[in-house]
Amino acid sequence: MSCCTATSGMAGEQDKTTLETMTVTAQKQEEDIQNVSMGVTALDDQAIEDIKIESVAELADYIPNLMIYKFGMEMTSQPTMRGISASANSENATAVGLFVDGVPTLSTAGYEEGFVDIERIEVLRGPQGTLYGKNTEAGAINIITRQPDNTFRGRISTELGEDNRRKGVLSLSGPLLEDNLFFSIAGEYGQKDGYVKDSTTGGTLDDREHWFGRGKLRWTPLENLDISLIVSRLSHEDGGVRMNLTPEGAASLDLAAPEDRKMGTNVALYRDTDSDLQALKAVYDINDSYSLTSITARKTFTQKTSNDWDFTTTEMMEKFSDSENHMISQELRLNGNTGKLKWIAGLYYDDNSIERTIQSALTAAVQTDREINGDSYAVFGQASYFLSPQINLVGGLRFEEQNMEYEDHVMHTSRDDSWSDISPKVALEYHMTPEIMSYFSIAKGYRSGGFNQLASDERYASYDEETLWSYELGVKSTFFDRRLVVNGAVYYMDINDMQVEESVDPSEAYVTNAAEATAIGAELEINARVAKGLTLTAGFGYCDITFDKYKDRLGDYEGNHNLYAPDYTFSLGAQYRHSSGMYARADLLGYGKMYFDKANKYSRDPYELVNLKIGYEWDDFDLYLYGKNIFDREYDSVGYYNGHYTIYSDPREVGIQLTYRF
Repeated sequence: MSCCTATSGMAGEQDKTTLETMTVTAQKQEEDIQNVSMGVTALDDQAIEDIKIESVAELADYIPNLMIYKFGMEMTSQPTMRGISASANSENATAVGLFVDGVPTLSTAGYEEGFVDIERIEVLRGPQGTLYGKNTEAGAINIITRQPDNTFRGRISTELGEDNRRKGVLSLSGPLLEDNLFFSIAGEYGQKDGYVKDSTTGGTLDDREHWFGRGKLRWTPLENLDISLIVSRLSHEDGGVRMNLTPEGAASLDLAAPEDRKMGTNVALYRDTDSDLQALKAVYDINDSYSLTSITARKTFTQKTSNDWDFTTTEMMEKFSDSENHMISQELRLNGNTGKLKWIAGLYYDDNSIERTIQSALTAAVQTDREINGDSYAVFGQASYFLSPQINLVGGLRFEEQNMEYEDHVMHTSRDDSWSDISPKVALEYHMTPEIMSYFSIAKGYRSGGFNQLASDERYASYDEETLWSYELGVKSTFFDRRLVVNGAVYYMDINDMQVEESVDPSEAYVTNAAEATAIGAELEINARVAKGLTLTAGFGYCDITFDKYKDRLGDYEGNHNLYAPDYTFSLGAQYRHSSGMYARADLLGYGKMYFDKANKYSRDPYELVNLKIGYEWDDFDLYLYGKNIFDREYDSVGYYNGHYTIYSDPREVGIQLTYRF
């Protein structure tokens, strides 16, 4: 799963006895994944369908040392890679960048994508600042959608499952003018009842409904010019958040302890979100050695919510919010390949704005009306050169500057600040044999600074960028005529000016650069074709990230573990596809212990989940029965937000899926 795929489609896969190679663009140029000197997991379209990955959060279950924490809601997630994540109060930052066809998502808002008509997903572990820039401090997720061509193809899929789950998927692509103009459309609709009961009516308060659509128009006016126009929209109309007060949180509000997965409210709960993308990508092959790529994009994310944070019928903590994120970005890069030397040089610019208002139902007054505007620009380059047939040297550098302005329309205050950074990378690759490559890399990652929007003290008005140095030693290997692939790495990270929440008094905390930390970890991925049609996969990640220095008015946290950093992740999978059409797959997924607070008082225990999928595949039709978390394991997050809340885990999901391909 991590480095290769059995085949590009189902036909003939059951007869394969070896694993095929996979070409990726992790370093913004086409390479065999086994020759990329970093931890990379790549899944093609067939693997995504086989595993039944339907969201970025589910993708993380199969990636060593990656976790996507959803806060009991859709479209707002906090990714953690190798123990590094951005504070939930850092509205303009994330530690793991999300890119769709090269277009970045710059914050945790809108951190999702429709998984329809996808060609490939690449997950890059370790700092990616040199080629991808700010907010890829710990890694990046690349989603590459399928390019339409001269082949007319389509897919229709429908699902029915527990809790009134309904889902429909459609994709269609082909030529409008052969060899010149092509189109593709993809859409998805999904609906599912919730599992948090209304203590007054007995109904559910967290029903989910979403729509997704993408259209692509590809034009090749010249043999060496490829232009794509991409338009997409992902919308969610959801109920309330899947969380409640803990007994401790209820007591702090003089309320009775809540019942499990049951709550009350005195307002209509909703969470309506829309993510829109328009992008123009052009690739011009100047000649066999040089190509020019331009990616121009506009992305918006809007969200309207009604929440009841006391989770009772008492009028106390009801809030209504309205937020808008707008981004325009431009990347221009030149690639060169002259045999022993491959290089990239590029420019990047973005303009980003965030507007947010919050209103209290209790006072009917606007409590928050804030606006952040900023832009950033960067120049970057990377080159690799074979010093000998076995030794390859990779080096890169990026300079990036971020400018931001903040205005509070309620407090009538404004601030501005800027941050800049230089991100180098050096890697040495040693190709012991054509099947075995080892590497050692040193790379710098960084996350942009930002504002503390509620700070009245100028000392805490803003915080600086967080940086880290990563040292990684890895090996990539294939054995037994490509029947077995084993990739592994160990790493050490030194994190400086760490962005953490510093308590300046018992009731007031701000994001500051008050901590230093170190992380040590390891990753292992195994993919084996043990017989015709039978594939076994395994992935394991270990991470120990602790504070070397971190104290505030409430305590000293030296030696404690970082927040939202599971100490291990693993996945074990077995898949069988027979020539008769029979299909079966089983996955065991697991996460280690994870802390929610800097004092390490509140945590989530380790847990494991089992997913199953069985079915029968004809030439054009597929029929499957699937189950996720089939043993209905509860893994609630008890103690989120300093012990106040419990975020509920998703229950078992069982359903049937019918797919028609043409």
